[in-house]
Amino acid sequence: MPARTVTLRRCIGSTRFGIQPHDAPSDAFPKQPSQKDGLGRMCETHWNAYTSGLARDAKARKAVEPAGAADPTGAGATADV
Repeated sequence: MPARTVTLRRCIGSTRFGIQPHDAPSDAFPKQPSQKDGLGRMCETHWNAYTSGLARDAKARKAVEPAGAADPTGAGATADV
């Protein structure tokens, strides 16, 4: 039985969340149909860490914003007629 060749791909990482770029097997990348080759730019483990970090940052940012700044369009405000 011939040895299986593992194709490596570069995970781009994220400096914002301290994820270093590295090489990982192609099968560790999630499917991303919008990309030319059909695979994501980050390995699945680091993609999960990245999106979790974005969610944490958004939650922290929302907790700090004043009540009126949460809706920049003003759609929730009532107009005096």
